[in-house]
Amino acid sequence: MSLLNNFQQYIKQHHLFQSKDKLLLAVSGGVDSVVLCKLCHQAGFDFTIAHCNFQLRGDESDRDEQFVRDLAAKYKVEIFVQQFDTKAEAAKNKTSIEETARNLRYTWFEEIRNTKLENGVHRTSYIVTGHHAKDNIETVLMNFFRGTGIKGVRGILPKQGKIIRPLLFAKRIDIEQYANENNLAFVTDSTNAQNDYTRNYFRNELIPSIQKVFPKVEENILQNIERFTDVEVLYNQAIDLHKSKLCEVKGNEVHIPVLKLAKVKPLHTIIYEILKGYNFTAAQVNDIEKLITADSGKYVQSNSHRILKNRKWLIISPLQNEMASTILIEENDTDVQCAIGNLQFKKSVNLTIHQSPLTIQLDASKISYPLLLRKWKQGDYFYPLGMKHKKKLSRFFIDNKLSIADKEKVWVLESNKKILWVIGMRIDDRYKITENTTAVLEISFMPI
Repeated sequence: MSLLNNFQQYIKQHHLFQSKDKLLLAVSGGVDSVVLCKLCHQAGFDFTIAHCNFQLRGDESDRDEQFVRDLAAKYKVEIFVQQFDTKAEAAKNKTSIEETARNLRYTWFEEIRNTKLENGVHRTSYIVTGHHAKDNIETVLMNFFRGTGIKGVRGILPKQGKIIRPLLFAKRIDIEQYANENNLAFVTDSTNAQNDYTRNYFRNELIPSIQKVFPKVEENILQNIERFTDVEVLYNQAIDLHKSKLCEVKGNEVHIPVLKLAKVKPLHTIIYEILKGYNFTAAQVNDIEKLITADSGKYVQSNSHRILKNRKWLIISPLQNEMASTILIEENDTDVQCAIGNLQFKKSVNLTIHQSPLTIQLDASKISYPLLLRKWKQGDYFYPLGMKHKKKLSRFFIDNKLSIADKEKVWVLESNKKILWVIGMRIDDRYKITENTTAVLEISFMPI
C-alpha cells in the first residue's frame, strides 16, 4: 500500500480530522514537512503553511525561510512566517534552546489558529506537524532516561487537542522514498549532524549504538509504544476509580477520608495521581503520606493549594482564602479573609475583660497553632461561655432561634480539635480570660 493510502487510512482510523477542516501545516522545509505538504495536496485537504525562522543558523535559516515561501507559492496557499530571537528568549527565560524554540513555535501556531475571520470562524481548525515514527522512538527514549511515568513512555499521540500528527505511522525510510519517487526538493538542517542538542545525540549516537546489539530496536520500541498506549488507558481507568471512591468534592475543596486512603495500594502512586492536578510534585508525596498519621493542623503546600490534616480527613483547598471553606491560620497571621468576612488578630497583655459578638479576647496561653477557620458541621460542640457542660452547635442554634439560612452562614474557629469561637456569637468557656491570664489574643470580626 502506498504512503498516500496509509496516510489517508491513518487519519480515518484515528479520527484526526475531516476533509472539510482547514489545516495549518508546520513546515520547516525538511523532508518530513515537505512530504506532509505533498500528501495533504494529493489527498485534497485545504491547508495553509506556517514557518518559524529561529535565526539560529545565520544564512541557512534565511535560506529555509525562502524555500518554504516558494513551496507555498507552488501550492498556491497562504503562508505565515515569523522570525524569533530564540537565543535572547532562552536567556531571558533561562530555558534551553530546544525548549524555547518549542514554546515559541506552538504558542505562535495557536495564535494563528485562534485568529477569527470576518464571519467569526477560526482561520484554521488544526495545527498539523510532520512528526513520524522515528521522532516518536526518540521521544520515548528521551523520556525514559529523563525519568517519566507511563505517559512519557507511550510517546507522542497522533492527536492532542488541536495538534495533529498524521505521519506517526511512517518510518523515515518510507518518507525519504516517497520524496524521491515524487522528485520533491527539500532543505537539510546542517545542525542535525551535530550532537549539541539532546535529540540529535539520541538520533546520531545512542540509537545506532543500541542497534549494533539489537538490530530491530526501532521496530520493538514502536510495538512497545502501542502496548504502553493501551496500558495508559487501563491505568487511567484504575486511577479514576480510586478518585471516585476517595475524593469528596465540597465547593472549592476536596475531602479525602484518611482511613480509606491508608488502605489503598499502591498508596504512593495514587496520592500522586490525585494531587498532581493541584500542582503538588512527586517529591512532595512522601511528606503527604506522613499526613495520614500526623496530628490535626499539619499540612503540605504547593504553589496553588494546601493539603491539610483535619481529624479524619485530608482537605485539599486553594491558597486563596476567600475561595476555601477550611482556612489555616498560623500564629503570625494578623488578617484573614473568608467567605463571610474578615478576621483580625492582635496579641496583647491587656487583661481588661471585654467581650462582644464581634470582638473577643481569649487566653493566649491555652491556644495551640495552627488554628482552623471553617464552616460548622453536624456533630460540632463547644462549651458556651458561662457553661460548664458541652452543647452541640445544632442545639445552640435552636436555642438562639437561627433560621436555616442563618445556620448556613456560621463559621467556627478551632484549635487542636476544640472550637474557640462560634464566629460572631459565643466563645468557648475553656478559653476565657481569667485572673491567671498573662497574655491575650484579641480577635475582631468584620462581616461582609
